[in-house]
Amino acid sequence: MTAFVVHRNGRAATAEELAPLAFSGYAHFTALQVRGGRVRGLDLHLERLRSASEVLFGRAVPDARVRSWLRAALEAGPADLSLTATVYSPAGEFTASGADAEPEVLIRTGPPSSGPDGPLALATVEYERVLPAVKHVGEVAKTYFLRQAVSRGFDDAAFVDRRGRLTEGTIWNLAFWDGTAVVWPEGAMLAGTTMGIVRRQLDRLGVPQRTKEVTPADLPALAGAVVMNSWTPGVAVRRIGTVSVPEAPSFVELLHRAYQAEALTSP
Repeated sequence: MTAFVVHRNGRAATAEELAPLAFSGYAHFTALQVRGGRVRGLDLHLERLRSASEVLFGRAVPDARVRSWLRAALEAGPADLSLTATVYSPAGEFTASGADAEPEVLIRTGPPSSGPDGPLALATVEYERVLPAVKHVGEVAKTYFLRQAVSRGFDDAAFVDRRGRLTEGTIWNLAFWDGTAVVWPEGAMLAGTTMGIVRRQLDRLGVPQRTKEVTPADLPALAGAVVMNSWTPGVAVRRIGTVSVPEAPSFVELLHRAYQAEALTSP
């Protein structure tokens, strides 16, 4: 099969079902890459959907049901693809009614992606996301700051919180290298699934990791920086704001090696 799909609760979505969602922003999602009909970090994606649903809706779709709907979408498409699973309430947004409605799941597939080649230059923007631990939709600021960064000659943007700490990118997690250990920035942010995969595999490889506050002033003392998301476990960053950062190819290779050590599984 070579078709990409849009499924609602495990079957092809109709225009009538999709129309109310066109402007809906009260939802959350997870994005993943499928290779050979299998995925990495399935447990992390399912946990993300469960926990975010509990926050937004007070209930979650059972894992077994989500997995069956993922399988239906994968069986309809090619072996390699990108997939986004969005959980929303049929009650919509801007209303307090319908809070007891069962969440529904929209699954969309498309061509596979591996992200940009890099190295990237990131503008710094003072910004903190609402509900940072939830991968929610309707975040106009992300696209706005991305486009503003590009208009200024950067490739993307990194966020700095009110305490001056680097936290995350527009659609990325940040990771740094101090020459001996992987440094994860401390602050309120989304814990990415790729980040989770890399962290547990680095543990298995015996690679030192630590979490600490990282500010723009700390960058000159670091030996490398990357961004990562569902596309890739690491794209080199060459500059953050006005500060140049070494590209550290061995650091990027280490993150990719850790990611590749995670087994591919079927939903």
